[in-house]
Amino acid sequence: MAAVASLLDAQPGVGRTHFPAKAKNVIFLFMGGGPSHVDLFDPKPILRHRHGEEMPPSILGTQRVTLMTRNQGHFKTASTPFRFRKVGQAGHDMSDLWVHLPQVADELTFIRSLHTEPINHDPAVTLMQTGRPESGLPAMGSWLSYGLGSENRDLPAYIVMMSGTFDQPITTRYFHSGFLPSQHQGVHFQAAGDPVFYLSNPAGIAPAARGEIVAGINDLNRLRHAQVHDPEIETRINAFELAFRMQTSVPELMNIRDETQATLDRYGPDVNNPSTFARQALLARRLVERGVRFVQLFHRGWDAHSSVIAHTRRQVRDVDQPIAALIRDLKTRGLLDSTLVIWGGEFGRTAYGQGDLSGEFGRDHHPRCFTCFLAGGGIKPGVVLGATDEFGYNIVGPKIHVNDLHATILHLLGIDHLRLTYRHAGRDFRLTDVAGEVVPEVLA
Repeated sequence: MAAVASLLDAQPGVGRTHFPAKAKNVIFLFMGGGPSHVDLFDPKPILRHRHGEEMPPSILGTQRVTLMTRNQGHFKTASTPFRFRKVGQAGHDMSDLWVHLPQVADELTFIRSLHTEPINHDPAVTLMQTGRPESGLPAMGSWLSYGLGSENRDLPAYIVMMSGTFDQPITTRYFHSGFLPSQHQGVHFQAAGDPVFYLSNPAGIAPAARGEIVAGINDLNRLRHAQVHDPEIETRINAFELAFRMQTSVPELMNIRDETQATLDRYGPDVNNPSTFARQALLARRLVERGVRFVQLFHRGWDAHSSVIAHTRRQVRDVDQPIAALIRDLKTRGLLDSTLVIWGGEFGRTAYGQGDLSGEFGRDHHPRCFTCFLAGGGIKPGVVLGATDEFGYNIVGPKIHVNDLHATILHLLGIDHLRLTYRHAGRDFRLTDVAGEVVPEVLA
């Protein structure tokens, strides 16, 4: 216990950072499955001119490909049917699928040269969430909860919501606290029923009676903690007390009747359905408004090994208007400057196709290069950092690793990624593991 306490003395803590923070909160719009950068934000005219032709060996190189295309016998260039145009004063490239996002284009900064190592979903999502591809490590939101704490004692510091299709599992490992105290794990808000399991009192139990039950249980927990000094007992005490307070705070949070009709219309008609990305984007704004440190929206359905065009069209339709509304809503309320918004998946998609290129083809996983965008929270708007080759297959510079992205996120929150550590299994762990450098080009 003493070893851990000595490390905690070096941590930022609530209201205390390593240096002045530009952001206080994070909303991570995670697109599970891997959005296709060449269909969305990274135009490559050569794909249209060479559709159906073999990809040049000099472009393919010797990098790994998945078993889904390794044995198909060819790697034929696959064009996108979507047209690209320049949007905003910054002149960002966006495909014509995006109808609403261009309206907030000048708030955005794009990184086109993000890369990772895992070529399959689970390790790639794990790396994006925890800094390494192995399971069992704390998620980014858990690190921020541990390092910065919560600004609202009535809500968790780290909240997770899910939307989209169910073709890709989102396991609790992706938002777990790992070896950090369990009070820092992400709390999953459900779309149906109680937002948090067992939030409602059982039939016949009044709130006052529930309060007495919680107080009695925690009195016993404190007696036991005085005997064995187990830090998990403290976590249990905090969890019971927070859960009791959430019985008041969460229903008020989830009730959107106090939102104006103009605000609801801005998020689109899907905002009326609790299971949609639109509703959860609105809730994300309400959460950071109440001081929640890290909000993660998992929107599944981007894994398009067939019918990539139809899949991408559907996915953009689900998220386009809500993302634009969220950014505009944050800015209108004076929250964008202090809230870092991140959009991206675990990797991109290949420039070559899967299946019959004359019909509904797909694209394979592509960790070699992919795109994310950032807004608010100390980000320099209008920047496009990094570039890919003419096929959108390799990075031509500069390379930005997922660990670099993590280091930059922590920096914006006033944290030196080298100093936010926790001793476990005989060594000091951190979110960026043994790598990661802050990307100064995207900082305001």
